Amino acid sequence: MSLDEVADKEASSPEEIQLVQSDAKFRSFSPPPIPIPAAPSIGSLVDSVSDERLDVMASHQSENGSISTASSTVSSLESEKAAYEFLAQTPIKSTDAHLVEFSEAMRTVAKALRRVAEGKAAAQAEVAEWKRKYELEMAHKQQNKIKGCGSCISCSSNDLDKLASQLTLDTAASDQLGCCGKHGICSHEVLQDEVPGPIQRPNHKMVGRKASFKLSWGCNGDKNGQHKHDFVSFEKGDITTAERSNKQILLKWESQPQTVLFITKPNSKSVRVLCAEMVRWLKEHKNINVFVEPRVSKELLTEDSSYNFIQTWDNDEEIKLLHTKVDLIVTLGGDGTVLWAASLFKGPVPPVVAFSLGSLGFMTPFPSEQYRDCLDNVLNGPFSITLRNRLQCHVIRDAAKDELVTEEPILVLNEVTIDRGISSYLTYLECYCDSSFVTCVQGDGLIISTTSGSTAYSLAAGGSMVHPQVPGILFTPICPHSLSFRPLILPEYVTLRVQVPYNSRGSAWASFDGKDRKQLSPGDALICSISPWPVPTACLVDSTTDFLRSIHEGLHWNLRKSQSFDGPRD
Repeated sequence: MSLDEVADKEASSPEEIQLVQSDAKFRSFSPPPIPIPAAPSIGSLVDSVSDERLDVMASHQSENGSISTASSTVSSLESEKAAYEFLAQTPIKSTDAHLVEFSEAMRTVAKALRRVAEGKAAAQAEVAEWKRKYELEMAHKQQNKIKGCGSCISCSSNDLDKLASQLTLDTAASDQLGCCGKHGICSHEVLQDEVPGPIQRPNHKMVGRKASFKLSWGCNGDKNGQHKHDFVSFEKGDITTAERSNKQILLKWESQPQTVLFITKPNSKSVRVLCAEMVRWLKEHKNINVFVEPRVSKELLTEDSSYNFIQTWDNDEEIKLLHTKVDLIVTLGGDGTVLWAASLFKGPVPPVVAFSLGSLGFMTPFPSEQYRDCLDNVLNGPFSITLRNRLQCHVIRDAAKDELVTEEPILVLNEVTIDRGISSYLTYLECYCDSSFVTCVQGDGLIISTTSGSTAYSLAAGGSMVHPQVPGILFTPICPHSLSFRPLILPEYVTLRVQVPYNSRGSAWASFDGKDRKQLSPGDALICSISPWPVPTACLVDSTTDFLRSIHEGLHWNLRKSQSFDGPRD
């Protein structure tokens, strides 16, 4: 029925009018869906019903499921009265209560989102600040290096060309020095000075006498001189790598070694006797120049004045130049002696021949009783080596907010340990890997280890044993107060940052290869990454054979009585 027809229709019975009014009230009581529109004002309702006639249509579900329609014409007076009754009903108040409850819930959600956004912004700002400090530190070091070699710029062009032709470390100069540059890594590229480039400091008097060598990759220990590089192939969209797992690094001398450095374990009479015997044998039979520590030099000269041919150093400045004078390092002791020898070199390290005179000897494969044969094989070459990565650690103090206030980098061969020291509180440390958050350490401490140090403190704390030539960084907690905190092995190209937060209850202490202990106060941080200067250690057989021998003999790994042959069978 149209609206015009409803308007022309006569007024219905009072019962129908009452039914229509009650049905309209019923629909007005039903709560509308959210969002709820604002309630109309009284004036608007009065104006809407001010016409002479009001058409009302209502429909409802009957008991038998059929739909009935009722229509009625209400007078102006009755319509105005119905409007005022509608305004006096409670659903408007109920609607206001729903709106208030909904607005309070939305306000709570907005506050939570605001807190999340503020926390994220604060974390990003903190990461950017630490990144800025680290970049500032690197720039500061680079400026110091440039200033250190500034005196070389004043040299004449002829002197520079002559010096560059002798000492340059780039690829072009390696061809002039007789290095093929195609089948391996030459000593000029590995044992370079701390300032790379063709301009070197002129006070390195013995650089020209250093023996040159070449590192090459042999297949399964093959020493026939035919070596290959690691290549990555992208043929037809397939990515393949060369045979990496069966490659052994070989060192081949290109000129005869002239100088050997001896590092010995202190307070050992047997080591002192063996050192004197080996020094004399090298000088008399091999005509090798010998460097020793000042302590060893004093001991040898006290016993016999005929050892006056040995050389030593007098100050730290001369130690910095040792890598330019020494072709080979011989250590007499255990793994601690190897760690001490590596700590003397802040840059490149000459090859290390470690003789076992300690207890375990994970890095000392050579037997001291056969030192003549061992040294003959090493001096003649080629021989297998293990490139042991070192960690480069920087301590950044909280005072370094506007200026760079950092300490000298520390190189470690085994691990850096952050613990709670004498404090009775748990260590609380925030750990980041590059720009990603790793975890918060709550326990006795944390060990950041190289793969060479995987058989040391990290192993005792539950870390895995890792082959020393696997490129990686071990992340091992010390007695964490969590059942799910398991050790990690991270790739070697990442940079780790361990920070003591401001809300920590106490300070932390960092030790580097068991020495050089430093306090980390709240706000201080420790940054660790792989150093570009590995420690090349000579192998008795090859890297893998020596590693397996060390864990079998040193740790009695998986040592167990064999199962008897007599018994039930399948």
